Amino acid sequence: MRDLLDFTGKTVLVTGGSTGIGNGIARAFRDHGAKLIITASRERAAYDTDMDGMDYHQVDIADDDAMRAFAAQVSSLDVLVNSVGTVVYKRKEFQMPTFRHVVDVNLNGVMHACVLFHDKLLATKGNIVNIASVASFRPTRGNPAYSASKGGLALLTKSLADAWGPEGIRVNGLAPGFVATKITAVSYDNPEINEGIVNTTPLRRWGTPEEMGQVALFLASDMASFMTGHTIPVDGGQSL
Repeated sequence: MRDLLDFTGKTVLVTGGSTGIGNGIARAFRDHGAKLIITASRERAAYDTDMDGMDYHQVDIADDDAMRAFAAQVSSLDVLVNSVGTVVYKRKEFQMPTFRHVVDVNLNGVMHACVLFHDKLLATKGNIVNIASVASFRPTRGNPAYSASKGGLALLTKSLADAWGPEGIRVNGLAPGFVATKITAVSYDNPEINEGIVNTTPLRRWGTPEEMGQVALFLASDMASFMTGHTIPVDGGQSL
Protein backbone atom coordinates (compact mmCIF):
# COMPACT_ATOMS: atom_id res chain seq x y z
CA MET A 1 0.00 0.00 0.00
CA ARG A 2 2.89 2.33 0.81
CA ASP A 3 4.31 1.80 -2.67
CA LEU A 4 1.08 3.07 -4.24
CA LEU A 5 1.60 6.40 -2.49
CA ASP A 6 5.27 6.67 -3.42
CA PHE A 7 5.78 9.55 -5.85
CA THR A 8 9.55 9.21 -6.08
CA GLY A 9 10.65 10.17 -9.59
CA LYS A 10 7.36 11.94 -10.30
CA THR A 11 7.02 15.65 -11.01
CA VAL A 12 4.03 17.36 -9.42
CA LEU A 13 2.89 20.93 -10.08
CA VAL A 14 0.67 22.61 -7.47
CA THR A 15 -0.70 25.98 -8.49
CA GLY A 16 -1.39 28.12 -5.45
CA GLY A 17 1.04 25.95 -3.50
CA SER A 18 2.47 28.66 -1.27
CA THR A 19 -0.23 28.85 1.40
CA GLY A 20 -3.27 27.17 2.90
CA ILE A 21 -4.73 24.10 1.24
CA GLY A 22 -2.32 24.31 -1.67
CA ASN A 23 0.69 24.30 0.62
CA GLY A 24 -0.72 21.37 2.60
CA ILE A 25 -1.10 19.44 -0.65
CA ALA A 26 2.37 20.41 -1.87
CA ARG A 27 3.96 19.26 1.40
CA ALA A 28 2.11 15.94 1.22
CA PHE A 29 3.50 15.18 -2.24
CA ARG A 30 6.98 16.37 -1.28
CA ASP A 31 6.97 14.14 1.80
CA HIS A 32 6.05 11.19 -0.43
CA GLY A 33 9.04 11.66 -2.71
CA ALA A 34 7.73 13.89 -5.50
CA LYS A 35 9.68 16.64 -7.21
CA LEU A 36 7.56 19.71 -6.45
CA ILE A 37 6.91 22.74 -8.62
CA ILE A 38 4.64 25.37 -7.10
CA THR A 39 3.24 28.69 -8.24
CA ALA A 40 1.85 31.73 -6.46
CA SER A 41 0.99 35.27 -7.46
CA ARG A 42 3.45 37.09 -5.17
CA GLU A 43 7.18 36.94 -4.53
CA ARG A 44 8.35 34.02 -2.43
CA ALA A 45 9.47 36.35 0.35
CA ALA A 46 5.82 37.32 0.89
CA TYR A 47 5.05 33.88 2.33
CA ASP A 48 6.17 32.36 5.62
CA THR A 49 5.07 28.78 4.90
CA ASP A 50 7.11 25.60 4.42
CA MET A 51 8.29 25.48 0.81
CA ASP A 52 11.58 23.68 1.43
CA GLY A 53 12.72 21.64 -1.56
CA MET A 54 10.07 23.12 -3.86
CA ASP A 55 10.76 24.86 -7.17
CA TYR A 56 8.92 28.17 -6.74
CA HIS A 57 7.55 30.30 -9.60
CA GLN A 58 5.77 33.62 -9.31
CA VAL A 59 3.00 33.59 -11.93
CA ASP A 60 -0.57 34.87 -12.14
CA ILE A 61 -2.76 32.02 -13.38
CA ALA A 62 -5.21 34.57 -14.86
CA ASP A 63 -2.43 36.01 -17.06
CA ASP A 64 -2.48 33.90 -20.23
CA ASP A 65 0.90 35.10 -21.52
CA ALA A 66 2.61 34.53 -18.17
CA MET A 67 1.14 31.04 -17.94
CA ARG A 68 2.30 30.13 -21.44
CA ALA A 69 5.83 31.32 -20.61
CA PHE A 70 5.82 29.35 -17.36
CA ALA A 71 4.49 26.16 -18.96
CA ALA A 72 7.29 26.27 -21.52
CA GLN A 73 9.81 25.94 -18.66
CA VAL A 74 8.30 22.68 -17.38
CA SER A 75 9.89 19.80 -19.26
CA SER A 76 7.83 16.92 -17.84
CA LEU A 77 4.81 16.52 -15.61
CA ASP A 78 3.05 13.62 -13.90
CA VAL A 79 0.45 15.37 -11.74
CA LEU A 80 -1.18 18.78 -12.06
CA VAL A 81 -2.95 20.02 -8.92
CA ASN A 82 -5.03 23.14 -9.57
CA SER A 83 -5.25 24.59 -6.08
CA VAL A 84 -5.05 28.27 -6.92
CA GLY A 85 -8.19 30.14 -5.99
CA THR A 86 -9.56 33.39 -4.68
CA VAL A 87 -12.64 34.81 -2.98
CA VAL A 88 -13.65 38.41 -2.25
CA TYR A 89 -15.86 39.24 0.71
CA LYS A 90 -18.18 42.14 1.70
CA ARG A 91 -20.43 41.55 -1.35
CA LYS A 92 -17.77 42.88 -3.72
CA GLU A 93 -18.33 39.89 -6.01
CA PHE A 94 -21.57 41.58 -7.10
CA GLN A 95 -19.37 44.15 -8.86
CA MET A 96 -18.60 42.96 -12.38
CA PRO A 97 -14.83 43.62 -12.40
CA THR A 98 -14.49 41.57 -9.20
CA PHE A 99 -16.84 38.87 -10.48
CA ARG A 100 -14.78 38.51 -13.67
CA HIS A 101 -11.50 38.38 -11.75
CA VAL A 102 -12.68 35.61 -9.42
CA VAL A 103 -13.99 33.54 -12.34
CA ASP A 104 -10.78 34.16 -14.29
CA VAL A 105 -8.67 32.79 -11.42
CA ASN A 106 -10.91 29.97 -10.18
CA LEU A 107 -12.22 28.62 -13.48
CA ASN A 108 -10.70 30.11 -16.62
CA GLY A 109 -7.18 29.97 -15.24
CA VAL A 110 -7.61 26.34 -14.24
CA MET A 111 -8.87 25.44 -17.71
CA HIS A 112 -5.89 27.20 -19.27
CA ALA A 113 -3.46 25.30 -17.03
CA CYS A 114 -5.09 22.00 -17.96
CA VAL A 115 -4.81 22.78 -21.67
CA LEU A 116 -1.23 24.02 -21.40
CA PHE A 117 -0.05 20.87 -19.61
CA HIS A 118 -2.21 18.37 -21.50
CA ASP A 119 0.55 17.13 -23.79
CA LYS A 120 3.02 16.67 -20.93
CA LEU A 121 0.45 14.71 -18.93
CA LEU A 122 -0.34 12.66 -22.03
CA ALA A 123 3.33 11.71 -22.35
CA THR A 124 3.45 10.41 -18.77
CA LYS A 125 -0.15 9.13 -18.59
CA GLY A 126 -0.48 11.55 -15.71
CA ASN A 127 -3.49 13.00 -14.00
CA ILE A 128 -5.13 16.19 -12.75
CA VAL A 129 -6.58 17.02 -9.35
CA ASN A 130 -8.78 20.12 -9.24
CA ILE A 131 -9.45 21.76 -5.87
CA ALA A 132 -13.12 22.65 -5.91
CA SER A 133 -15.24 23.45 -2.83
CA VAL A 134 -18.45 22.51 -1.10
CA ALA A 135 -19.59 25.68 -2.87
CA SER A 136 -19.44 23.56 -6.03
CA PHE A 137 -22.69 21.96 -4.88
CA ARG A 138 -24.55 24.78 -3.14
CA PRO A 139 -24.49 28.59 -3.12
CA THR A 140 -22.30 30.59 -0.80
CA ARG A 141 -24.23 33.59 0.43
CA GLY A 142 -22.68 36.86 -0.69
CA ASN A 143 -20.16 35.21 -3.03
CA PRO A 144 -21.78 34.61 -6.43
CA ALA A 145 -18.49 34.53 -8.32
CA TYR A 146 -16.90 32.03 -5.97
CA SER A 147 -19.95 29.75 -6.08
CA ALA A 148 -20.32 29.99 -9.85
CA SER A 149 -16.64 29.37 -10.49
CA LYS A 150 -16.39 26.40 -8.13
CA GLY A 151 -19.62 24.93 -9.48
CA GLY A 152 -18.20 25.29 -12.97
CA LEU A 153 -14.97 23.65 -11.84
CA ALA A 154 -16.80 20.49 -10.76
CA LEU A 155 -18.42 20.23 -14.20
CA LEU A 156 -15.14 21.10 -15.93
CA THR A 157 -13.60 18.17 -14.06
CA LYS A 158 -16.27 15.87 -15.50
CA SER A 159 -15.89 17.32 -19.00
CA LEU A 160 -12.12 16.93 -19.11
CA ALA A 161 -12.33 13.44 -17.61
CA ASP A 162 -14.72 12.45 -20.38
CA ALA A 163 -12.61 14.06 -23.11
CA TRP A 164 -9.19 12.87 -21.97
CA GLY A 165 -10.03 9.53 -20.38
CA PRO A 166 -9.50 7.64 -23.69
CA GLU A 167 -5.99 9.11 -23.74
CA GLY A 168 -5.20 7.74 -20.29
CA ILE A 169 -5.40 11.04 -18.41
CA ARG A 170 -7.50 10.92 -15.24
CA VAL A 171 -9.15 14.11 -13.95
CA ASN A 172 -10.64 14.25 -10.45
CA GLY A 173 -11.35 16.84 -7.82
CA LEU A 174 -11.73 17.32 -4.12
CA ALA A 175 -14.15 19.74 -2.52
CA PRO A 176 -12.93 21.06 0.83
CA GLY A 177 -15.37 22.22 3.44
CA PHE A 178 -14.27 24.68 6.10
CA VAL A 179 -10.49 24.41 6.41
CA ALA A 180 -8.49 26.57 8.80
CA THR A 181 -6.26 28.78 6.63
CA LYS A 182 -5.40 32.47 6.35
CA ILE A 183 -8.15 33.00 3.79
CA THR A 184 -10.80 31.58 6.17
CA ALA A 185 -9.46 33.37 9.27
CA VAL A 186 -12.24 35.95 8.94
CA SER A 187 -14.69 33.18 9.88
CA TYR A 188 -12.45 31.04 12.09
CA ASP A 189 -11.58 33.99 14.33
CA ASN A 190 -15.20 35.11 14.70
CA PRO A 191 -16.60 33.16 17.71
CA GLU A 192 -20.20 33.30 16.50
CA ILE A 193 -19.44 32.20 12.94
CA ASN A 194 -16.96 29.58 14.14
CA GLU A 195 -19.51 28.08 16.51
CA GLY A 196 -22.11 27.93 13.73
CA ILE A 197 -19.71 26.11 11.41
CA VAL A 198 -18.63 23.61 14.04
CA ASN A 199 -22.21 22.91 15.09
CA THR A 200 -23.28 22.16 11.50
CA THR A 201 -20.29 19.88 10.85
CA PRO A 202 -20.89 16.28 12.02
CA LEU A 203 -17.23 15.85 12.98
CA ARG A 204 -17.55 19.05 15.04
CA ARG A 205 -14.36 20.73 13.89
CA TRP A 206 -12.61 22.46 11.01
CA GLY A 207 -10.46 20.56 8.54
CA THR A 208 -6.72 21.07 8.04
CA PRO A 209 -4.61 21.62 4.92
CA GLU A 210 -2.80 18.37 5.76
CA GLU A 211 -6.07 16.42 5.52
CA MET A 212 -6.71 17.89 2.07
CA GLY A 213 -3.22 16.77 1.10
CA GLN A 214 -3.98 13.19 2.08
CA VAL A 215 -7.01 13.05 -0.21
CA ALA A 216 -5.08 14.70 -3.07
CA LEU A 217 -2.40 12.02 -2.69
CA PHE A 218 -5.04 9.31 -2.99
CA LEU A 219 -6.66 10.84 -6.08
CA ALA A 220 -3.32 11.23 -7.85
CA SER A 221 -2.05 7.78 -6.90
CA ASP A 222 -2.62 4.36 -8.42
CA MET A 223 -4.99 3.67 -5.54
CA ALA A 224 -7.50 5.70 -7.59
CA SER A 225 -6.41 4.27 -10.95
CA PHE A 226 -9.98 3.41 -12.04
CA MET A 227 -11.47 6.69 -10.85
CA THR A 228 -12.04 9.76 -13.01
CA GLY A 229 -14.50 12.62 -13.29
CA HIS A 230 -15.45 12.73 -9.62
CA THR A 231 -15.20 15.54 -7.10
CA ILE A 232 -15.08 14.25 -3.53
CA PRO A 233 -16.40 16.38 -0.66
CA VAL A 234 -13.84 16.52 2.16
CA ASP A 235 -15.86 18.53 4.63
CA GLY A 236 -16.31 16.63 7.88
CA GLY A 237 -19.77 15.65 6.74
CA GLN A 238 -21.12 19.19 6.53
CA SER A 239 -22.63 18.77 3.07
CA LEU A 240 -24.77 15.89 4.36
